[in-house]
Amino acid sequence: MRSRLRAAFLRSEALRGYALLSPTLIVMLFAMCAPFVILVVMSFWTQHAFEFDTTLTLNNYREAIEEPVYRALMIRSLWISGTCAAVTVLVSYPMAYYVAFHVHRHKLVWIILMTLPFWTSYLLRVFSWKVILGYNGAINSGLKSLGLIEQSLEFLLYSPTAVVITLAHAWAAFAILPIYVSLEKIDRSLLEAAADLGDGPVARFFRVTLPLSLPGVIAASLLIFIPTVGDYITPALVGGPDGIMIANLIQAHFGKVNDWPMGAAIAICMMIIVGLISVIYIWMTRKVTERIA
Repeated sequence: MRSRLRAAFLRSEALRGYALLSPTLIVMLFAMCAPFVILVVMSFWTQHAFEFDTTLTLNNYREAIEEPVYRALMIRSLWISGTCAAVTVLVSYPMAYYVAFHVHRHKLVWIILMTLPFWTSYLLRVFSWKVILGYNGAINSGLKSLGLIEQSLEFLLYSPTAVVITLAHAWAAFAILPIYVSLEKIDRSLLEAAADLGDGPVARFFRVTLPLSLPGVIAASLLIFIPTVGDYITPALVGGPDGIMIANLIQAHFGKVNDWPMGAAIAICMMIIVGLISVIYIWMTRKVTERIA
């Protein structure tokens, strides 16, 4: 019996593949799926002081949807993350384009140099931006020395602007790499054909390069938008009262407020919203890409 099972196992490529994946699948099951299931179940509970009432209820979800403060923070978080994704892609695209089309030797060195600042601690980079954007920071001091302003710009720090700038810098590497890969895969003969047909550099970019690089742009924007919605360290350090995001509220419910079911319900609601937005975004960009093609 064992020999037959062993022979079937050796003959089946699918079984060998599942056997190789099984350790990873087990880790993912217990490290990712199990906490998520616990979070979903907990969101239907009620907490009184340090005790959980396991009676299933939708009151937490009802409050998460109907409470104006929660809705405002959700909308603010989506706006900040969407703005951050757009800014990061716009800044990262020229860098990736230059390396893909104008660097012909030692491209790996250029990529390493572009990602070198991101080897440092995330907290260290956030604190650095806090110093740069401060009331007497590098930007305000530089503008004063040039005589461009008389009073320090107060909107730079402890505002949504500071959150967007800091997040855009922190996640830039995650936008550069997928865009670069997408640009690197473009067949250069297509650009030559467009040039032979009379297209200039600008026309070639918008008719050939940009449409073919959209998969990288879409991947980069999603890689930034999805995780930044749940960022709570950056808003806490540089956001101030106007830059607080929904993740800060969730963290407060699991910490100071001591209402874990409510925090879980808000987290699940935000995950559903982000998932729907991502699906709609992918569907819309796919339709646009098909029309361009």
